[in-house]
Amino acid sequence: MSKPLSDHDRKKQISVRGLAGVENVTELKQNFNRHLHFTLVKDRNVATKRDYYFALANTVRDHLIGRWIRTQQHYYEKDPKRVYYISLEFYMGRTLQNTMVNLALENACDEAMYQVQRRSFRNVQLGLDMEELEDMEEDAGLGNGGLGRLAACFLDSMASLGLAAYGYGIRYEFGIFNQKIVNGWQVEEADDWLRYGNPWEKARPEYMRPVRFYGRTEHGPDGVKWVDAQVVLALPYDTPVPGYRNNIVNTMRLWSAKAPCEFNLKDFNVGGYIQAVLDRNLAENISRVLYPNDNFFEGKELRLKQEYFVVSATLQDIIRRFKAKSNSVLTFNDVLHIQVAIQLNDTHPAMAIPELMRVLVDEEKLSWDKAWDICVRTCAYTNHTVLPEALERWPVDLFAHLLPRHLEIVYEINRRHLEVIAAKYPGDNDRLRRMSLIEEGGQKRINMAHLCIVGSHAVNGVAQIHSDILKATVFKDFYEMEPHKFQNKTNGITPRRWLVMCNPGLAEVIAERIGEDFIRDLDQLQALREYVNDDAFIRDVAKVKQENKLKFAVHLEEHYKVKINPNSMFDIQVKRIHEYKRQLLNCLHIITYFNRIKKEPNKQWTPRTVMIGGKAAPGYHTAKMIIRLITAIGDVVNNDPVIGDRLKVIFLENYRVTLAEKAIPAADLSEQISTAGTEASGTGNMKFMLNGALTIGTMDGANVEMAEEAGEDNLFIFGMRVDDVDKLDMKGYHAEEYYNRLPELKQAIDQIAGGFFSPKQPDLFKEIVNMLMHHDRFKVFADYEDYIKCQEKVNALYKNPKEWTKKVIYNIAGCGKFSSDRTIAQYAREIWGMEPTLEKLPAPDDKQ
Repeated sequence: MSKPLSDHDRKKQISVRGLAGVENVTELKQNFNRHLHFTLVKDRNVATKRDYYFALANTVRDHLIGRWIRTQQHYYEKDPKRVYYISLEFYMGRTLQNTMVNLALENACDEAMYQVQRRSFRNVQLGLDMEELEDMEEDAGLGNGGLGRLAACFLDSMASLGLAAYGYGIRYEFGIFNQKIVNGWQVEEADDWLRYGNPWEKARPEYMRPVRFYGRTEHGPDGVKWVDAQVVLALPYDTPVPGYRNNIVNTMRLWSAKAPCEFNLKDFNVGGYIQAVLDRNLAENISRVLYPNDNFFEGKELRLKQEYFVVSATLQDIIRRFKAKSNSVLTFNDVLHIQVAIQLNDTHPAMAIPELMRVLVDEEKLSWDKAWDICVRTCAYTNHTVLPEALERWPVDLFAHLLPRHLEIVYEINRRHLEVIAAKYPGDNDRLRRMSLIEEGGQKRINMAHLCIVGSHAVNGVAQIHSDILKATVFKDFYEMEPHKFQNKTNGITPRRWLVMCNPGLAEVIAERIGEDFIRDLDQLQALREYVNDDAFIRDVAKVKQENKLKFAVHLEEHYKVKINPNSMFDIQVKRIHEYKRQLLNCLHIITYFNRIKKEPNKQWTPRTVMIGGKAAPGYHTAKMIIRLITAIGDVVNNDPVIGDRLKVIFLENYRVTLAEKAIPAADLSEQISTAGTEASGTGNMKFMLNGALTIGTMDGANVEMAEEAGEDNLFIFGMRVDDVDKLDMKGYHAEEYYNRLPELKQAIDQIAGGFFSPKQPDLFKEIVNMLMHHDRFKVFADYEDYIKCQEKVNALYKNPKEWTKKVIYNIAGCGKFSSDRTIAQYAREIWGMEPTLEKLPAPDDKQ
């Protein structure tokens, strides 16, 4: 019998990882040794694992630099239209493995590291395992969740589709906090991700830009001047963004705040030189930390400063590049919008609209009408949520203090906007009030979504149902007045990170059947429908899933000290903790299933390992209590001898991109159970689908389109639709009715309320029960009964592995639509006026 392949040899056989040519491997080894040599020469003779990681990262980066330079030269010479994607969040995760995938270097690097360990270097025996080296990299956690991760997927797709694209954001010194669970509670730790340096970024001080705050305006015959402002410098750091095997490398430019040398020294008397130097921190705090809120608006001055900081620095950069372009004989009057597209990722960069107007009117001396025409044609806005608490509404007083000129500009935009409405709908004062950019009554506020709609030529939602809701409710008045502006762009995910990189086994099984072209054209997965009844393919898909589960089970046992049954169904809900995402509904199913097993312990129950993960915003008390409830349920369930390994509950600590890359390929069941009409799209749902999990979900967000693509019979759909939710709102939702009518629901709620899961603190979860019973905006009980019935169907199908896997294949085959390449191609053609291309640039060593 042949001995099983080592992990290294098995990886070598995976063709999607790229060929390990001899020349390539030799060159990589030489460069690795050179980088390691310079690392060690500095101060030590013994290398650490981190030294090896940096040597490898720098070796891989060498392969990016030539392509990066050549790409930028290509853009300069061809002068294509450029798109600027402005986002306060870019949730990038790790870069090393993704770069190796996109440059087809994975197997070559793996082989080089394997060979390096076979020899001595400076009498130090190396034992280099690629996964261990990859684990040395910090996640770039510059985002909260879906919105920031979407931006990262979009950068990958824009590069892979040959678009001249730039991602602009903030280089936060501290990203999303690290989550520790201590005695069942979430505790936050600062994410000092730059502690050891970042090999992927390059500071570009030559492109530093001044950003102004505060001051006052002076109106004179020459126009308006903004004077006595305080200046903060924006220092750019560039990170290369490689396309998939097309030799294109785009740029993500993140701004860091620096105090100018004279800060507080000449302008202010601050009680001496030492204090003045210490006060530089005040300016530099702008880029210190990411606000950790997801779908929640916190109207703090520092946050508004961050929003204007990124917008001001970025627009200066855009205009510098526009003016410097090779054929620049044209003016703003003619072509800014022909050469430049600006996409606003939610309202966070909405200040781009008044800032562009300020630059065009005050500095470039264009007429208001001409400037406004250019502004609207240049900007486009993506909406990400309909939750009222998430919409940005900035107090006018704060605006007046921080950005006095911009307040004047917003007032003028609003004056003209209201004139148009009044002319079109004479006498309709209520409509004027509803559509105004300024909300009166109490504290005056600026509605940033209204500003974005008025100042953009295109407004899009992120799934069809979401875009329909925007037109029918939140932005109904705006849609009636300018229907041509409103579009849908259903979100997508990059198949490079979310299949090839995180699940190479599945990618290879697919490639063996349909070739590798699906990686850049995900619609080709449709061809897998022909294999739904192919026993060998069914076996291969199931085998890969089992291998991924075993690997993740080892990870869980190491980190959580809980013994996992790898034959149990891995039932996973990972996303930010929020009432609307209804982790509480999941909890009620766990408790119900627990009670049923206890009641009939001798029955053949389908074993489940339920995993819930996600961070709660530090100030969101209810979300933190939900985490505490999950951990409390786990403590009881996991230690009950009657239950054994038939049900386990694990809270996945510190959920982040890197943990998603491990968990998602191992999932059997994906929980997407938000109240219909609340989740704009979701993208985790797509990742699970692509990686061979089945979905239990409501008809919300992109779940609707997933059901269309894979066939509704191949998902476990339950619960109210949007219309049902609306009807229930009109009728009135009364939780007690469900509590009194459904004995298992009553039992579960009584257990939570009575301290069954918190015997030492019987009242611990009284607030959660009170919320569910008396003021639950998201109607958990209304969907409980259907959810439990649907979970019974899940259990029944899981007992038939062949039929389960057939549904998995239908799901994978239906994933084509959910590639971010499709999403970006639609943005390009329908909003930005650009044409994607799959053409390759020549490699740096090719003769041009």
